[in-house]
Amino acid sequence: MSTQFKILRFDPAADDQPHFQIFEHTPKAQDTMLEVLKDIRDQQDPSLAFRYSCREAVCGSCAMAINGQICLACKTLFAALKTDVVVVEPMPNLEIQKDLIVDLAPFWEAYRYIQPYLQPEGDIPEKGHRVEESELEEVFRDTTCILCASCYAACPVVTREERYLGPAPLAKLHRFVQDPRDKRSYETLKRVDTPTGIWGCDTVFRCNEVCPKDVRPAHCIEGLRRKMVIERTKRLIGRKK
Repeated sequence: MSTQFKILRFDPAADDQPHFQIFEHTPKAQDTMLEVLKDIRDQQDPSLAFRYSCREAVCGSCAMAINGQICLACKTLFAALKTDVVVVEPMPNLEIQKDLIVDLAPFWEAYRYIQPYLQPEGDIPEKGHRVEESELEEVFRDTTCILCASCYAACPVVTREERYLGPAPLAKLHRFVQDPRDKRSYETLKRVDTPTGIWGCDTVFRCNEVCPKDVRPAHCIEGLRRKMVIERTKRLIGRKK
């Protein structure tokens, strides 16, 4: 049975205006939405632009909005949508470069800001920093983030405050703060102790809902808040002694 696909089209270089183009297509029962988009591009309109790479929900490049839900196209089965009309749009909160492709520069800028790398203390041991597997249990969930920016696109705070760092960068910072090998300074943590950092989150949990890897960024932000309060308290007590 033929299905109607309403895909948002926009090409700033062509002095275009955002508009929906309707395609009729009959997907196979096992098709993902990424395969549907590829078929439409290959069979009907080669100018249709969208990102994809691994096709296995690992790279995160095919994140988009499908019927109003932010998701990975390669992970979304067409049959699971159970509708005769499918609306496909680019991720919100990010400027459209062309069709379903958005400019991720603000997302990557926020990611670089939190210094997403281990900051150990002292010289690196010859055989590296050894840790017990049990010590990494707390950080394992955070390490599964694939930086697809779905949470950034879904965040209502980013919608109203473009300077907000966003869920994924802060979740990634939590991953390093929880790592026993990381000894970053209090001054480094203070970089996010701001209204556009850890205190900007509204805790509406939209980021948790859309994360394809169940990272739970909102919980990570809460963890950073607790960490910051503890560090502040330690310094306050230290000054009073």
